Amino acid sequence: MSIGARIKELRVKHNQSLQGLADALGASKAHIWEIERGASKNPSMDLLKKLADHFSVTVSFLVGEAPPAEDEGAMVLYRDLKELSPSDREAILSLMQHFKSRKG
Repeated sequence: MSIGARIKELRVKHNQSLQGLADALGASKAHIWEIERGASKNPSMDLLKKLADHFSVTVSFLVGEAPPAEDEGAMVLYRDLKELSPSDREAILSLMQHFKSRKG
């Protein structure tokens, strides 16, 4: 999912208009709309931080590098994985791939 799609999803989930979000962030409605539709693919770090704070998510989530903050179980797993050694992470990845291959 793109940054723009995540932002739009969060905005709609929070029942917020483009103008309302733009006003809350101190940005233009047109700029937010361009990001949402993919015309502007690289929002500034400042805007990403404002968006993350506004929606109570991480910048990593907005750019697709972390699970959503509202998925507490995934966040716990994510934090715990960061504390493991590279070889332990590889073992867990192998287990995950095994379980995923059994689906269906």
